[in-house]
Amino acid sequence: MNIYLDTLGCRLNFSEMETLGRQLQAAGHFLVATPEAADVCVLNTCTVTAEAARKSRQMARRLARHNPSARLAVTGCYATLAPETVVSLPNVHLVVDNQQKENLDELLQPWSGELDGERWRRLAPEASAQPSVRTRAFVKVQDGCNNSCTFCIVTVARGQERSRRVGDIVADIQRLGAEGYQEAVLTGVHLGGYGRDLGTNLHELTRAILSRSDLPRLRLSSLELWDLEANFFDLWSESGGRLCAHLHLPLQAGCDRTLKRMARRNRTEDFRQLVDVARARIPGLVITTDLIVGFPGETEADFEESCRFAADMRFAHIHVFPYSARQGTAAAGFSNQVPVAERRRRVASMQALALQSAQSVRESFLGTVRPVLWESHEFVNGGTDPVWRGLTDNYLRVETVAPSGMNLENKIEMARLHAVNGTVIEAGLVDRK
Repeated sequence: MNIYLDTLGCRLNFSEMETLGRQLQAAGHFLVATPEAADVCVLNTCTVTAEAARKSRQMARRLARHNPSARLAVTGCYATLAPETVVSLPNVHLVVDNQQKENLDELLQPWSGELDGERWRRLAPEASAQPSVRTRAFVKVQDGCNNSCTFCIVTVARGQERSRRVGDIVADIQRLGAEGYQEAVLTGVHLGGYGRDLGTNLHELTRAILSRSDLPRLRLSSLELWDLEANFFDLWSESGGRLCAHLHLPLQAGCDRTLKRMARRNRTEDFRQLVDVARARIPGLVITTDLIVGFPGETEADFEESCRFAADMRFAHIHVFPYSARQGTAAAGFSNQVPVAERRRRVASMQALALQSAQSVRESFLGTVRPVLWESHEFVNGGTDPVWRGLTDNYLRVETVAPSGMNLENKIEMARLHAVNGTVIEAGLVDRK
């Protein structure tokens, strides 16, 4: 079959679709670049906010509109929590909840005999294939979460924590290296909770990957600070530069009163102390975060306190969410819900702060030399030399102009950062001699 994969939401969702794509190709199917070229479309949905749920429905309808004759299989968090709504959407033939998502390749297989006949075949096997970008890959290491944050619907959609075995993950990393990938990003709903059901932990998993594979770069996705101890940061000095100097630590609120209502297991001083230790132990560390504004009961004074704390933390990026009441969470029933208009105002204010903070972080790295994984290029304004774009080990977006005969794709090369241009840093390649 010709299959088109689409997803929205977190890195875990993207990791799951990457894995499904590899499974489908191994079974002899073709991944195509557009829904119009597909016999089957697969959509991995999100429901972390009401807006994400709306976008999930919108994407399903868009896929049906672009190819009315393709069958649509829908999975993910929104499909898990609202299967009756999903099955009523146009062209939806299959709804798969998160518990069955890992079996999607098998669940799609019965369609193959029906759709691969001449009556259904609209495209030759050599139809435009979905490009395989072999630079960075997301690797799912666990699913589910045992925490009880009052705003979070994901724990309902994903269930209890469950981890993959170390050997299976290491084998995945080894295979990715053999396929040419330069970086793997470990992902999970609660990554820091990895291994508790197996009698191990993220520290040991990371050490196993570093010792038993030779992939050049390993990056950790979102981590809760209460899962981290000071010795966790020893991994960076042990890794020989392979462990990326970037941590995503979701703060959610910079006000202790709000954190308490959220049932978060830390307070702002805990966060500050851990960040100070991490920055002292990991040279060039960049920290990014998530923040929710307009949480029920958040006063103007609470919000201003949150802004001050966020500014003090010098985040390189802040993903700002307006609070979204999700049915099935404790916070949806809280009193003192902040009016929607006020939530939007606070989002705009926090986003302005985030832009200033990000600009300051970029400027602080000017003049330094960082390893860059170069991912893509284009010719700008009729120029003859391509502009290459890539990502530093510490998660800064950079670009450089290289001679037209130089191919940087999927290579890690050192670059000196010399100027900020919007959200990108202009860099120059360092002579390798």
